[in-house]
Amino acid sequence: MASFATTECFLPLQQSFLAPTHHRQGNGTSSTVVLLPRAAPAPHHSKSLSFSFSSQGTNSCIAVGRKDRSSFAQTAAVRYLMGSVTRTQGLRFAVVVARFNEIVTKQLLEGALGTFRNYSVKDEDIDVVWVPGSFEIGAVAERLGKSGKYHAILCIGAVIRGDTSHYDAVANSAASGVLSAGLNSGVPCIFGVLTCDDMDQALNRAGGKSGNKGAETALTAIEMASLFEHHLK
Repeated sequence: MASFATTECFLPLQQSFLAPTHHRQGNGTSSTVVLLPRAAPAPHHSKSLSFSFSSQGTNSCIAVGRKDRSSFAQTAAVRYLMGSVTRTQGLRFAVVVARFNEIVTKQLLEGALGTFRNYSVKDEDIDVVWVPGSFEIGAVAERLGKSGKYHAILCIGAVIRGDTSHYDAVANSAASGVLSAGLNSGVPCIFGVLTCDDMDQALNRAGGKSGNKGAETALTAIEMASLFEHHLK
C-alpha cells in the first residue's frame, strides 16, 4: 500500500463536476481518475483546493477539499505597552548605595533624589539603604525586591580601575548581582554602578560635564516601575 499527498494549492472558485474515468494499464491493473472540468470563475471570492491521492491495490481516488482564503487575512491589532514617567502616584522606590568611593556615590544619590522630586515622587515613598561596596549591592537589592514594598530598586555605586584585576571581579559581580536581583525578585532593579578607568571619569559622570548617571538611573526606575505596575501585573 502507498499513499501520496500533494502540497496545498490555491485555485479560483469554480463549479466543478467530478467525472470518473476508468483506465486499464498493460499489466492488467486498473485505476480510477476523477477529472475536474473547468467552468466559469466566481465573481468575488476565491477558495483554496487541497488534493490528496492514495492507492491500495488497483483502486485509486482523488479527494478534493475547499478552504476559504478569507481566514488568512484576519490579523489582531498590535498593542504597544510603555511605562510613563508622569504617572508616579503611589509608586515606592528603594535606593541601594555603596559607601566605597563615597565622593562619587553621594553625588549620584543626590542626582537620583533630585530626579524623583522633579517627577513628583514623594520623599516618604523613597528609602535609601547604604552598603559597604558595590559587591554587596545585589544581595540587598534582591532582599528589598522580595519584601513587596517597592516598585523598583536603584543600585548605585562606583568601581574605579586600579593596578590589579580586582576591578574586573567587582565590576562583573556587581552587574550580575543586580541582574539576578531583578530576575529573582520580579521587581525592576536598575543598574547605576559606574565602572570607570579613573576618578576623573567617575566625577564627570556624577554631576560633571558628562551629566549625572544617578539622575538617569532614577528616570529609568520610574519608567520601569510604571510599566510593571500599570501594564505587566
